[in-house]
Parts: sequence; structure tokens; C-alpha cells
Amino acid sequence: MISFWEKDSFIQYDFIIIGSGIVGLTTAIEYKESHPKEKVLIIEKGILPLGASTKNAGFACFGSLTEICDDLENMPADKVIETVEKRYIGLQKLRKRLGDSNFGFQQLGGYELITEEQKKYLERTEEINTLLYPIFKEKVFSVANDKIKSFGFHHKTVKHLLFNQFEGQIHTGKMMKGLIDLARSIDIEIITGTEVTDFVDDGDKVIVNCRNQTQKVDFYAEKISICVNAFAQKLLPQLEVHPGRGQVVITNPIQDLPIKGTFHMDRGYYYFRNVGNRILLGGGRNLDYEGETTTEIKTTSNIIHHLQLLLKEVILPQTPHYIDMKWAGIMAFGDQKAPIIKLLSDRIGIGVRMGGMGVAIGSEVGKEINNLFD
Repeated sequence: MISFWEKDSFIQYDFIIIGSGIVGLTTAIEYKESHPKEKVLIIEKGILPLGASTKNAGFACFGSLTEICDDLENMPADKVIETVEKRYIGLQKLRKRLGDSNFGFQQLGGYELITEEQKKYLERTEEINTLLYPIFKEKVFSVANDKIKSFGFHHKTVKHLLFNQFEGQIHTGKMMKGLIDLARSIDIEIITGTEVTDFVDDGDKVIVNCRNQTQKVDFYAEKISICVNAFAQKLLPQLEVHPGRGQVVITNPIQDLPIKGTFHMDRGYYYFRNVGNRILLGGGRNLDYEGETTTEIKTTSNIIHHLQLLLKEVILPQTPHYIDMKWAGIMAFGDQKAPIIKLLSDRIGIGVRMGGMGVAIGSEVGKEINNLFD
């Protein structure tokens, strides 16, 4: 039950965005900047953004060599390149919008650890560099074997090291706080702790059914955008989108830590970086695809144990350390890593399935969602 005052002032909007992650916030900001007089609302199920936007590893990346090679096995080459370009453009948009210092962006470069089993990928370095040249206008991947010893990696496991000069790292919390602050500064309303249970386009407007612990409310909008990524199947069961949990650990501060930058292993399934003088390590979803295809936000002992072994045996074999924190975030994947950006009707847009690259591609997806309504 709502009052006359609530109906008149609180439930009718020009544009409603479902989901307050990177894509949802960017979609709202892009729209409000083009339509400053219109009313814009973001509805978020969690108290904090529920997916991976505030829980990711803070990589400003667009794909490692082995990951791009793996993608080429499942997607046409032109689609792979188009997706990489969207990620790169998205990163530039994010940097321009927030300013590098405001979200801790550092372009320290990225590296990929190559084992004996993965040496076959090195043979494709020139091929991948050629494919990426139209985007970057320079060679992206180069050999950096001289850094293996200086980083302190286990030399019997890490046979080669590739370097990518274009990669960087960010402070995820500062990024999301910056986007939220920007949204509010331009009069975008954000409601948290409220779940969208359904939506209906009645031909004149979109009715958005919502509930929280205390009440149910219907909001009304001229148009909406669904930007819930990993949670898309609940609202959009027809889409080819599946959740993928990412588990993450971070070590205690380590004196004189030599590792600086972002690092990838095994087709993107493992990733680590320095956070100041700590090591943040995530991944292992490939150890249990079925178990990690879930929206349950928790860590599991088998994957955390595997990450601990990777730290001890490969990344920090000579350095005493312990796990200071662990957490999990939920990403979205499908048969392809390309995002789904389309209209369900003239009034309903969607932008989901970031393929674990929301930081990079999210800003470009937000813009493309707005373009759908033009």
C-alpha cells in the first residue's frame, strides 16, 4: 500500500536501471548526462552491489595471450577482436570519467606465466599481435623471461613470461565509490536492498515489481535497462548467461615484495597482482565448473586450498606469508565471452554477460545500452 504522496513523488521515472554494478551505474550516468532533466533510478538487490563489481581483483585488462587463444577456439576471430576492442575502449572511458588518481589506476604492465604444457601458445604470439595491431597500433605481447628470477617465481614451473605494456591495475573500491558519488552528484537516485521480481512492458510504460523485507512496491518508467550480469537468468531465463563464482585471497603485507603489476596464468583461470606490498590471488573456477556455476557468495575449502598451494609453490616459494582475507564474487559467462547488449522491446534494454571483464568492458556496454534507445 502506498500513499498519494509516494505515488506522486517516488515511484514514477523516465529511466530505471536494475543493478548498481559497473554497467548499471555507467548506463545511468550516460543517460543522465544526455537527459539532465529526466528522472533516473537505479534499483539494487544488495546493500552493496551484489555481483563482482565491488569484489573483483582490480585488473584493468583485456585478455592474456592464452585467454585470447582460447577464445579463438570458441568464437569467430572478428568477434574476439571486437570484444577486445570494447574492453580497451571501455577502460579508456572509465579512466576519463573518474581520473586515474581517483580510482588508483596504475599502468604497471601485465604478465603471463607460461608453463611447459603451455609453450604451444608462444608459437601464436606473432599471430595474436597481428590481430590486435589495429586496436593498439603497437605490439602487445613480448617475451620477458629475464623477469622470472627477479619476481621470485618457481623457475621449474614458470618456463616463460610474457609482458603486456597496456595492462594496469585499479582500486576496485575507489572505482565503485567514484561511480556512485558521480551518479548521485547528477541527481541519479539509488535504492539498495530491494529486489526486482518481475517487469512488464504494457505498451505505454514498464512496470517494475519490487520487494524488500518489509514491503512490495511497483515502480513505473518510460524505459528500463537490466544490468544484473551474473543474476540475469532469474529475470531473463531465455538468455544464454550462467553465473561463475570467482574466489579471491589476499596475503599479509610482505616486506620488499618484488612483484609489481598484474599477472595471469592458464587462459585467465588464475590471476594475481600486488596490492601495495600484498599479493592478491584469485581463480580456480576450472577446478569445479559445476560447483562454481552458482550465485552463492561464499568461498570453498578445495579452491582456497589450491590457491594457497599456488602461492606457496609457484608465486612466493621463498617468501613466508599467510592469507589475511578471502572472499568471493559472482561473474557471468556463456557460450561466448562477448556481452549481450540488445533490446527486448522498445522500452526494455539489457546489458549482461561481461565474461569476467566488467571493469574493462562495463563503461562501453553502458554507452551501447543508451545507444539502443536512440
